[in-house]
Amino acid sequence: MADAKLNKDVFGLSVDNHELVKLAYDVYLANSRSSHAKTLKRGEVRGGGKKPWKQKGTGRARFGSTRNPIWRHGGVAFGRTGEENFTKKISKSAKLQAVRQALSMQNADKNIIVLADFVAKSGKTKDAVKELGIEADKNYLVVVAEKTTEIIRATNNIANVKVVRPTYLNVFDILNADKIIVTEKSLPVIENWLLGKEAK
Repeated sequence: MADAKLNKDVFGLSVDNHELVKLAYDVYLANSRSSHAKTLKRGEVRGGGKKPWKQKGTGRARFGSTRNPIWRHGGVAFGRTGEENFTKKISKSAKLQAVRQALSMQNADKNIIVLADFVAKSGKTKDAVKELGIEADKNYLVVVAEKTTEIIRATNNIANVKVVRPTYLNVFDILNADKIIVTEKSLPVIENWLLGKEAK
């Protein structure tokens, strides 16, 4: 563990209203949603070519096809097309503010750990678990300045660990982590990105 000081403008905000954090969280979920479900319209359902009974004289309602949406095995009216767009938008400044607020909330709960460095030199999972101090019953978000081949290989098989670069931080990952491990080298990158001092 390192004794690095966390910037109060990033990790020390007072969050009295969670509306912005909730908005950013919902936007992340919406933009992660894919549209694969598709229903068949009456013209796409197989069968129903023959008129079920004559138009007049039966005393029953007139129907031209057994694939009418109100019939069993009929088509679906106003169903999914597979082309729905669920994406939502949020301004860049609002997104960055939401990330700052989420980090501040986690820091207030003492869930942020600053690590001198994480290199995973051996590339082995067991060494990475030991180096990071991973506990099986907690979810970890690890922020590194650069994702090396060794880091990726060492952490890919750890189900409760997600490794990201500073500019890929988002409200969803931050709030769903029990512990956030931040390397010293990634701190200035996080600060520059979130405070708008450097274009990324």
